Amino acid sequence: MLKEFKDFALKGNLIEVAVGLVLALAFAALIGSLVEDVLMPIVAAIFRQPDFAGLTIDVGDSSIFYGRFINAVITFVLVAFALFMFVVKPYNTLKARQASGEGDAPAPAEDITLLREIRDSLAK
Repeated sequence: MLKEFKDFALKGNLIEVAVGLVLALAFAALIGSLVEDVLMPIVAAIFRQPDFAGLTIDVGDSSIFYGRFINAVITFVLVAFALFMFVVKPYNTLKARQASGEGDAPAPAEDITLLREIRDSLAK
């Protein structure tokens, strides 16, 4: 049973998933910092209010904190935008280049091809 567990724990796929998870967590912190430290201050400057959490509607003895919801929506939109600009867009561009063959090495010039043919014929 111990050998079976060892085989399971050390499988390549499990290690790859673990590394991917750690990288995803680090990337989430990076995107979170971009949104909170860079993009949210820009939004705050536009709306002249640094945080919407204080916006409430009082209903009897309780309050509806709709400002927190606005903060969550803005954060979601900014995170989605940051992921699109820094992950999805470059990835799609790279895939398009690879599909079109743009990333392949260009064919050698005609004179280079001719010189190689001469070299190969002299080597015989």
